[in-house]
Amino acid sequence: MTFALIFAAFSMGLLGSPHCLGMCGGIVAAFGISMKNTSPAKRTLLMLGYHMGRLGSYTILGLLVAALGKHILAPLMANSALPKYLLGGALVFAALLMLGLPVLNRLEKAGLRFWNTLAPLRAKVLPMDSLPKALIAGLLWGFLPCGLVYGALGVALGLASDSQVGLTATTFMVFFWLGTLPMLLATGTVIAWLKSKIHAFNLRKFSGVVMLISGLAIAFSIPIMHKLHGDHAEHGHHHHYHYHTSDEHIHDQVGHHSHQHHGEAPAHNHDHSSHSDRSHSHSYHH
Repeated sequence: MTFALIFAAFSMGLLGSPHCLGMCGGIVAAFGISMKNTSPAKRTLLMLGYHMGRLGSYTILGLLVAALGKHILAPLMANSALPKYLLGGALVFAALLMLGLPVLNRLEKAGLRFWNTLAPLRAKVLPMDSLPKALIAGLLWGFLPCGLVYGALGVALGLASDSQVGLTATTFMVFFWLGTLPMLLATGTVIAWLKSKIHAFNLRKFSGVVMLISGLAIAFSIPIMHKLHGDHAEHGHHHHYHYHTSDEHIHDQVGHHSHQHHGEAPAHNHDHSSHSDRSHSHSYHH
C-alpha cells in the first residue's frame, strides 16, 4: 500500500501540474522576468530557493493535518475501521480531481480569500532578488488556492488518522512537491512536450483511475476482511463443535464398553457364587 500512496502523491504533482501552470506557471514566469538582470547562476539559485520555500509550505501543511489526524481524529476512531474508510475516501476524492471533476470550487474560493490577505506580504518579496526573498516567496506561494493541493492534503489527513500505514502525512506532501518540480523547472520547450505527452496518453486520467482503484481497495478491504474473519471464526467454531462432539461420542463409546465390562463381572461373580452354594450344599448332603 505504501508504494501505491507514493505513486498517488507523485502522480498528483506531476500529472496534475499542467492544470497548475495556469497559476503557478505564470508566477514562475513573472519571477523569471523579474530576475532578467541577474546572472544565470544566481537565477538558478533563486529559483531553487523559491521551490524550497514551496516545500516548506507543503511541509507545514502536512504537519498541520498530521497533528489534526493523529491527536483529534485518530482517538475518535480508535479500534474501528473508520481510518481506512477515511483514507480510501480521500484517495477516491483525489482521483475525482485527477479525472477532472470540479468538486473543489467552493473550497478554492475560500482559499482565495486567505490568499488575498497575504497580498501585502507578497509585495514585500518582489522583486525576488535575494535568497531570503526567494525562500519567503516560495513559502507564501505554497498557500496558493489549488484543488490538487487540497486533494493531497485530504489523503495526508487520512494517512495521519491511520497509525498502521507506513507513510506519514508529511512524507506524502513531500512526494507531491517532488511531482510538481519537473513542470515548474522545465523550459518552455520541455513544458510543451510534457503537456502534449500527458494529454496524448491521458496520463492524468490513468493516474486518476489507479488512485480510484486504490482508494476503493483500501475502503472495501475492511468489510471483506471482516467477512473473511467472520467466516473463518464460524468455521473454527463449527470445527471445534465437531471435534467436541466427536470426543463426546468416543467418551460415550468408551463408557458403554466400560459399563458392559463392569456389568459382566457381577454376572460372573453371581455364577461363581451359585457354584459355591451348590458345592456347599453337596458337601452338606454328603
